[in-house]
Amino acid sequence: MLRGQWGCLYLFCVSDAQKEYALADVIHLRQIYEYLDEKLEESGRARWVKEELSTLTTPETYITAPQDAWNRVKTRTSSPKFLALVRELAAFRETYAQERNIPRNRVFKDDALVELASLKPSNSEELGRSRLLLREARKGDIAEGILKAIAKGRNTKPEDQPKPDRSRDKLQVNPALADLLRVLLKAKTEQAGVAAKLIAPAADLDAIAAGLRDVPALSGWRREVFGTDALRLCEGKIALTARGSDVVVVEV
Repeated sequence: MLRGQWGCLYLFCVSDAQKEYALADVIHLRQIYEYLDEKLEESGRARWVKEELSTLTTPETYITAPQDAWNRVKTRTSSPKFLALVRELAAFRETYAQERNIPRNRVFKDDALVELASLKPSNSEELGRSRLLLREARKGDIAEGILKAIAKGRNTKPEDQPKPDRSRDKLQVNPALADLLRVLLKAKTEQAGVAAKLIAPAADLDAIAAGLRDVPALSGWRREVFGTDALRLCEGKIALTARGSDVVVVEV
């Protein structure tokens, strides 16, 4: 028996088939784990997994400060006034969700948050015009919190309004070098049997081509697979050539 979000009680029973499924899941997962663990040790990649898991097992990974929650919301405008509204709405939602231990999207979703920042409702009637807001959020504590957040965002002084990160907007990307890095990444990941996106997204390749070095692809096991040669390519120490159907690295 479980108590739901709104205080309702739910009764359920587990069938024998469901019990067998759950048991088989555990049995076979252990066998799969042992097999994969052995393969990782044989390939020398166990430390890769350990490095990735270190992030997943660090408590700070899962901590979101309410005043920083707005950075996770995707918007089409970078107006400081608009972002001030987004910041306050996101902060209220994060605080509300954390205090009640519920997913933030159950309070209201990102698309509703952006819509609210555009509508800027100042009372319950205006709030009711939202098309994307959940019915439960149009009244009670959530509605009150939304209106207070909107008011706070509207009254934010210009100097206190959030500014979007524009550090990469002015990067002077060398397009030819960026293309070479993409070819190198494809060659290296095919050789290592690793998905290219796991090493570096396109934006990070452009950043490397523009001279930035504080990117994940240049540290840890990613540096081992791709980063070291990526830097050597940028420095003109290596070149790429075709050998049959393969792309290989040659010393310059």
